[in-house]
Amino acid sequence: MRSVRARAALGATLVVAVALIGAGLAVLLVLRANLIDQADLQAEVAAREVAGALATGTPYEDVELDDEEDHPVQVTDEEDRVVLVSKDLRAVTGTGATGVTPVPSASAGATPAPDEDDDGDDDQDDDRSRPGRGEVSSDDPGFSDGTATVDRTTADYRFAAVEATTPDGVTLTVYAGAPLAAEQEAVNTVRGAMLTGLPVLLVVVAGVTWLVTRRALRPVEGIRQEMAAITASEDLARRVPEPDSRDEIAALARTTNETLTVLEASVERQRRFVADASHELRSPIASLRTQLEVAEAHPELLDLPGAVADTVRLQVLAADLLLLARLDAGEKPGSATVELGALVREEVSQRTRDRIAVAVEVPEGGAFEVNGSRGQLSRVIGNLLDNAQRHAESSVAVSVAADGRGVRVEVRDDGAGVPEDERERIFERFVRLDDARSRDDGGAGLGLAIARDVAARHGGTLTVHRADEGGAAFRLWLPRPA
Repeated sequence: MRSVRARAALGATLVVAVALIGAGLAVLLVLRANLIDQADLQAEVAAREVAGALATGTPYEDVELDDEEDHPVQVTDEEDRVVLVSKDLRAVTGTGATGVTPVPSASAGATPAPDEDDDGDDDQDDDRSRPGRGEVSSDDPGFSDGTATVDRTTADYRFAAVEATTPDGVTLTVYAGAPLAAEQEAVNTVRGAMLTGLPVLLVVVAGVTWLVTRRALRPVEGIRQEMAAITASEDLARRVPEPDSRDEIAALARTTNETLTVLEASVERQRRFVADASHELRSPIASLRTQLEVAEAHPELLDLPGAVADTVRLQVLAADLLLLARLDAGEKPGSATVELGALVREEVSQRTRDRIAVAVEVPEGGAFEVNGSRGQLSRVIGNLLDNAQRHAESSVAVSVAADGRGVRVEVRDDGAGVPEDERERIFERFVRLDDARSRDDGGAGLGLAIARDVAARHGGTLTVHRADEGGAAFRLWLPRPA
């Protein structure tokens, strides 16, 4: 019962069972109601035939009571005395009286006793509700369920009560019955058929649901097997099969393949990162080791400034690699409020020893606040200024301005600029253009990659364009707080 197929089959079977039981009960109720309506009609017709004969003054003994087995008749007078019954009627229930023996003194044509209180309201109300002399009541008859024993056979009947008044003013009530045996038999037959067919139908529904679900989930099994093979082989270049259908399973397969593509790219990027990092670390470590070995053998040849420079370079590279590792791990940038204008001024004020002074363009009184990590954003501005200092001929400028719903920081230089076909490549890790390949001057190629990653983590962008001075213009855009 833990499999999807089993749960689907059980659920479908239960739903069909509830629906069939509800539909079956509704059919039985409708069928019974229709059959009872037919019995009511038959009983009413039989009762009105007898009532019509009595209303015309036909004596009780001359009233024809045909087909008494199907339509037993009982007639009572105003005092519920039995005045006429079917010939073979032995017992009856559900009518106005239980007697089946006519009262000898009651006969058609008898003159009713005079009313002692002709002005009584009750008698006047009764006269108004009774049919006139020689008439049969046109009101809807009353119906009731009962039993009748006709010639020693007892059965259920539906009785209709119709009033009629004889020409002599005697009001009689005619009870005529219609058998319910056909209704009961039909209902029992339908109920039996439903009870017999329901289990068979439920078994068929369960089986069909099991087979259909199994066929529908076959692509899922293929996806699972391929994912298991990918896990075992660690070959992220493989892809799961995509069915031709346009259903949820096909969407699942496509999404899985897209995830595998992203995962493959991420793993490949991580491998390349590790390889490049190892390569970048090898040079300063080897240089530092060589200097130390030379100093050990010949202390007078120790290049202390070079050793310090290699150590600083190694420290900066380790810090860059650590920051990239944290960014790749999904470290949140934080939600502190940072004023970019003040941050730019602070960063520039610390660069008193740069070979080219940095011109700052920040409007006075402007509010350039963003949310994020002050340390990471300071690192971005510092990396952009370092890059501009490295490539500038004589001038470097940084400006801060509002830009739509965000803040734009632009760093410009008057160097050679960035070729258009290289403007995206320079943001890749460990990438240095031809004029920046010197490991002493060009760095490790991580500064711009870190800057773009930090900008993306803060919901912003970092792009490069051609500056008015002829060099490169790096534009950092960050959104304002909501």
